[in-house]
Amino acid sequence: MTGSLPVVSVPHAEAALPGPARLAVVNAASRAMLRLLPHLPDGAKRLLLGRRTVTVDGNTLDTTLQFMLAAQRTAGVSGLVASSDVLVARSQLRTLSAMIDAGISVGVRDSTIPGPAGPLPVRHYTPVDAAAGPPAPLLVFFHGGGFVVGDLDTHDALCRLLCRDAGVHVLAVDYRLAPEHPAPAAVEDCYAAYRWALEHAAGLGADPSRVAVGGDSAGGNLSAVVSQVARDEGVAVPALQVLLYPATDFSSDTRSKTLFADGFFLTKTDMDWFRDNYLAGSALGTGDPRVSPLLAEDLSGLPPALVVTGGFDPLRDEGNQYAEALAAAGVTVDHRQFGPVVHAFANFFPLGGASATATAEVVSAVRAHLSRA
Repeated sequence: MTGSLPVVSVPHAEAALPGPARLAVVNAASRAMLRLLPHLPDGAKRLLLGRRTVTVDGNTLDTTLQFMLAAQRTAGVSGLVASSDVLVARSQLRTLSAMIDAGISVGVRDSTIPGPAGPLPVRHYTPVDAAAGPPAPLLVFFHGGGFVVGDLDTHDALCRLLCRDAGVHVLAVDYRLAPEHPAPAAVEDCYAAYRWALEHAAGLGADPSRVAVGGDSAGGNLSAVVSQVARDEGVAVPALQVLLYPATDFSSDTRSKTLFADGFFLTKTDMDWFRDNYLAGSALGTGDPRVSPLLAEDLSGLPPALVVTGGFDPLRDEGNQYAEALAAAGVTVDHRQFGPVVHAFANFFPLGGASATATAEVVSAVRAHLSRA
């Protein structure tokens, strides 16, 4: 679907960002905070926070993330979505992502591949030593952003880290976004990209027998759905599905959605806005497995899964439920929950703290799983 964007309001964002001047202040404050955090000792952060800690469900919030969230609130931003204007929200996320530069060097090449609605932009990351040994695995990566925001640039640092430290080729996919292209457009693009990767892995210098899918949040949802569609259509299933704090069930609430509805980066307001935009004009409902993969009638025969959840993430419980449902269906599951972190922690790894530690463990697990695939 093309045309004008549906207007979906975000009450907190309207109050926080009344105009360009306010946005400029937020950007400047965010840039200063993000540059400071990696170099600020934990004790200093704790002192600035008044030595307060946040503990919920037996998990204590990482000091670096607590400081980041406090700085975000001071800047007048209470969640991931910075504006109810879709185009402004996309621009703001790109701006904030550019402030977190990990400085990781790998081979990078932008191109397009055939997609169901025309050329589909992709970015191929190649390990620096790829030519020195046997072909490395290929991870087809779907970025997060609630199906509405996010692109190749917002997740560039994470893809570079995966490429370098997991020793894999990464093919990041710039799938169509809602509300211009509601569900299942993103699924169609991601499945087409996976099919293309299966056929062209060798041409990318990768091992065609080890093609995996993965992504964060909405990208984790898309990875799960692509795995189900591949199985259902008799296509070779991925060697691994990497599900980083995936959205798996749009149809029901969970305890974690209530506990972390506000103040922990991804808010209920954000989630509702993403859902409404993703399904606006779509023939699919929240109970469709192409939207909520947890609700699929049969989860057997799916590829091995690395499922990652965060202790302070509103999506924690549905991610845990998907891991449990996969295991109950006989799927090999490596489920890791990191207690001190919030949603999107893998994008915050350059800031240090528990985000860096958890992301390093995730990347190491990806390397280990694909080395055995």
